Amino acid sequence: MLVQQRTSHIFSFQSLYNREKGCKFSSNEIKRLREEDIETLFTDKYVCFSAQTNISCIHALTRKIKEIETAVLECISSVPEFVKLKTVTGVGDILALTILLETGNIGRFPKVGNYPSYCRCVSSQRLSNEKKKGENNRKLSKTNKIVAIKALAHKLARASYYVMRDRVDYNPKKAFG
Repeated sequence: MLVQQRTSHIFSFQSLYNREKGCKFSSNEIKRLREEDIETLFTDKYVCFSAQTNISCIHALTRKIKEIETAVLECISSVPEFVKLKTVTGVGDILALTILLETGNIGRFPKVGNYPSYCRCVSSQRLSNEKKKGENNRKLSKTNKIVAIKALAHKLARASYYVMRDRVDYNPKKAFG
């Protein structure tokens, strides 16, 4: 929720800057701004006040987000599944934390196929008398890129299942041959 609120303030600042100056400001640049810097960016005092308020909120939310992340990581950093999930290529602290906490007890998935289904990495169809009546959880039309992404997500979900269940390091050769 705090990340969403911070993002909302970043978008608000970007929109304000774009309206006033006609050019863009990256989110990373915005996060580095100080309230004092704003006075050099805008001439109108009310626009300046609005921008300073956004920057102030962004900094306050960033501090709280870091506090929460630090506290949770301290508690979870020794959990074997967390350590093993970080061996998956591209998975760092926050993504491993999200996967682990969203999944809960991996034992609740009796087979590997149940986990990708839970992660919505498999297509679902409604059939009646072997006739297609619709699809669930598919909001985008199929394209080659989407099919490729879904296939990759499915493989990574299966790999993550084994990593968490068996508490082993990720092995890309097992996932991709």
